Amino acid sequence: MTQPKTVRAAAVQIAPDLESAAGTLARVLDAIDEAAAKGVELIVFPETFVPYYPYFSFVYPAVACGPEHLRLYEEAVTVPGPITDAVSERARACKMVVVLGVNERDNGSLYNTQVIFDADGKLALKRRKITPTYHERMIWGQGDASGLKVVDTAAGKVGALACWEHYNPLARYALMTQHEQIHCSQFPGSLVGPVFADQIEATIRHHALESGCFVVNATGWLTDDQIESITPDEKLQKALRDGCNTAIISPEGKHLAEPMRSGEGLVIADLDFALITKRKRMMDSVGHYARPELLSLAINDKPARYSHALSQTAEPERFQGADDEPGKTIESIDY
Repeated sequence: MTQPKTVRAAAVQIAPDLESAAGTLARVLDAIDEAAAKGVELIVFPETFVPYYPYFSFVYPAVACGPEHLRLYEEAVTVPGPITDAVSERARACKMVVVLGVNERDNGSLYNTQVIFDADGKLALKRRKITPTYHERMIWGQGDASGLKVVDTAAGKVGALACWEHYNPLARYALMTQHEQIHCSQFPGSLVGPVFADQIEATIRHHALESGCFVVNATGWLTDDQIESITPDEKLQKALRDGCNTAIISPEGKHLAEPMRSGEGLVIADLDFALITKRKRMMDSVGHYARPELLSLAINDKPARYSHALSQTAEPERFQGADDEPGKTIESIDY
């Protein structure tokens, strides 16, 4: 019998450099090196960590966001590009799977993008947040379902979602049907207040239980000086404090290490894959506990192509049930 796999994972809670992508990149590479020295095989960084999450958009009126939005364009990441090349090289050198959130620039638009580098440095996945939340809709374009994929990596089957995408149960289910073993979640942190950390707690533990997978969750951190640099208004500064909950959760919904709700550092834990089978023996949401003859999920996983979308010929809808491969086309359905 094959011995169950164990993977050492790290969730990162550090502050970005609010002045430059290069400064934040240096912090990313330092964190990877620190984790490598501790035997980490998979590392997760916060949402749009490079160059930084657009905190300004949460506390500025829309009419005042222009200059900071343009500055974000100048510092944004192209994929591929020099920043992703540097992260790829460090992932390869440290033999580590790296999950990083970036502000991606694609010509005239910005996107909330998650990139996953395998331990050999190859880009295993690039996906965009499908629906930016509230104030974020002024900053980023919408992603599509082509990135709702679980990828095979040296650490196992890895899936990822950003922030309130976890409140879209169909997006989560799309990953669950692909049997993700490690779910990498990213939140901005230093936002909204303590209630945000409490909501993250409920969200990541529920997904771990429902999916029967590990959840490695990273949230960002802002120093007092950084908060004051974003806004001098003390009342608005309250909206940029707390809201951090960097944690690693087992398939049984338990913390595998002490979570981090303030300050900077790494949360590290060993993921024993035997716990996945232990959980799914009792409740496998996409297996023996599913009812595909009653409930199914339709996914349009084609990448958006705005320049020639009107010339495309309509194709049959894509239906995905519990046992279907992602994107499998079914001409008719009898449920």
